[in-house]
This record gives sequence, C-alpha cells and structure tokens, in this order.
Amino acid sequence: MTAGHELKMLATNALRTIILERVPQFDLARGHPTAVHFDSTNRILSRVLGGEMADLVIATRAAIDELAMAGKVADDSCVDLARIGIGVCVREGARAPDLSSVEAFRHALLDAKSIAYTLTGQSGVYFASVIERLGIAAEVKAKAKVITGGLVGEVVARGDAELGVQQISEILAVPGVDLAGPLPPELQLMTLFSAGVCTSSRQAEAAQALARLLSATAG
Repeated sequence: MTAGHELKMLATNALRTIILERVPQFDLARGHPTAVHFDSTNRILSRVLGGEMADLVIATRAAIDELAMAGKVADDSCVDLARIGIGVCVREGARAPDLSSVEAFRHALLDAKSIAYTLTGQSGVYFASVIERLGIAAEVKAKAKVITGGLVGEVVARGDAELGVQQISEILAVPGVDLAGPLPPELQLMTLFSAGVCTSSRQAEAAQALARLLSATAG
C-alpha cells in the first residue's frame, strides 16, 4: 500500500459504526487504505471551508450542500446515506426515564443530576434550542456536561453524567450505555446524512465507489 493511493475521509460520528464496519472491507478489496477522521458536522464544515484537503466528506445533507455551493464538493457526487433521529441514553442497567411526552421529557431533564451533550455536534446544537423552547435552559446548563465533540455515550458510560443526548446511531455505537428512547415526536429532529466527493480529490472514482457502498449498506 502506498501513501499516494490512500483515501482521506472526514466523517460525522453519526455514521461511525457503519463506517468502521465497511471501510476495512472496501480497503481489502481495493488494496489501499482509507484514513478516516471522525468529527462533528460543524467542525468538518469549518475544516473543509478552511482549506483542509480530503477525498470524501460525510456530514449532514445541509453541510454537504453548503460545501457543494462553495465548490468544495462535486455537486453531482452527493449520495444520501441515512436519516437519523436524536435519542437519550443512560448508563447500562440504569433506570430509563419516561420520554413518552414533551412534559415527561421536560421532567426527566429537570430530575436528572447531570446531562451530557455536545457543543458543536448537530444533536447538541439542536438540544440547546430544545431546552430553550422548554424554558429550562438555565437549569439544564447548570448541571450540563458539555463536550466539544465525540461520543456523549462515553461520558455516560464512565458515570460522569446521568443522561446523554445525541444521535441515536452514536448512542448505539458506545458499549456500556442503554438507549432510553428517542425524543418525543413533537421535539424530534430527523437529520439526513450524506456523502460528497471533494473537488480537490485525485481519487474521485474510488471515493465515489466508497460513498455508493456506504449508501447501499446504510440504506
């Protein structure tokens, strides 16, 4: 394997599980490695708009569209991968809170001793707006365990937070936590995640093939 044939992928944590499952198979068939760099969508967007080079980007469809408008991603290369909602997790074996209604969810947040979410991730940014809508932003922020990025479930699994809020796929990727459930339907945000080949890529054909493989698997 030579460095000149290495693919560089910037990918959202939301699709971490499927990427880690499928990329090694792709690399084995291709005979060259893929370097996967996981980050939040907002940080990926900033990195690519700031000039960082990559072959393939996986982020929210809105971010991919923005990169395409900026000329960073080939418009005709965009492939939709999965639509994912936001959920709540607890430490494995812990009692799950009632999330069956908006009021039950509100009480669960107020009753929790601590709540973890991300500062820059799609789910964290949205959750910050939800607690504002519910009128409990001050109470939640006072006991929040906010991380800049990564997997919120890891914070909960360590026992550093009672509840965690993140994309359901990211919760399921972490051992040691249980998915308590999705947000109530009235508060849920379903996000479409997509892939796009960077216009600067010298391996656009291989990057497109990987995007198609991930699309077939995730879909």
